[in-house]
Amino acid sequence: MLERRVNLEGRAATADVPRITVGGLRMAALDLEATADFMIAATDQRHRINRPLYLTSANGEVLARCSTEPQIERLFRAADLINADGQPLVAASKLQSWFPLPERVATTDLFHVVARKAEVTGRTFYMFGASEQENAAAVRRVQNMYPRLKIVGYSHGYLDGEALRAKVDEINALAPDFLWVALGVPNEQAFVEEYTPRLTNVGVIKTSGGLFNFLSGSRSRAPRWMQRFGLEWAWRTWLEPRRLFWRYLTTNPRAIYLLFSRNRPANR
Repeated sequence: MLERRVNLEGRAATADVPRITVGGLRMAALDLEATADFMIAATDQRHRINRPLYLTSANGEVLARCSTEPQIERLFRAADLINADGQPLVAASKLQSWFPLPERVATTDLFHVVARKAEVTGRTFYMFGASEQENAAAVRRVQNMYPRLKIVGYSHGYLDGEALRAKVDEINALAPDFLWVALGVPNEQAFVEEYTPRLTNVGVIKTSGGLFNFLSGSRSRAPRWMQRFGLEWAWRTWLEPRRLFWRYLTTNPRAIYLLFSRNRPANR
């Protein structure tokens, strides 16, 4: 696989994580709890590498876009670890592989598991992304939910040029164990590629999509039964039809094709 050749440091740091290729991308075959444990362990000073460990997530839309947009495929293949944030990916792996994905690892769920563990272990967070209002509201709710969690800083994501570079340097000086970057695909992946060299004091970067909108309460998640049956995309389309209808109309059929044509188990 391409990421094996270009990401040797990350491969070594994640060598013990089992993977399975789903829809053309190698995914971590870990459940939520194990993923959070891995992230906590990765921020231990004894396990740090000379740059942040980069974790991202993929769903059906990402699979479809990676198969048609080389730039996005490159950004995802550069990740140290990719989580399956989509129930259809889990279902397809169980139908076709003797070594399936154990469960969906949605960033919206993963954040809370990591936050609970970070409270106990003293790990620190920085929350970067979304609008100023959404970011501040998300931070307030997180602080209420996890009063012992150390949030060393936060910022909206509407920055560019020198202001963005200064913010990145500020984040690096604060040296958070976890940097949650919520800028949306592919902006957050491009951010990681460009600014990782300036973030040497950060332990783990986790791209987060619309996480802060859910944390702030401005956006509601699909009912549990829709999540279980892989219909969260339908819920989101119902809430935001103008923005999402055409996106899912064009990516869902290709994602289904990829899920049944580009799967295979992989131990590393």
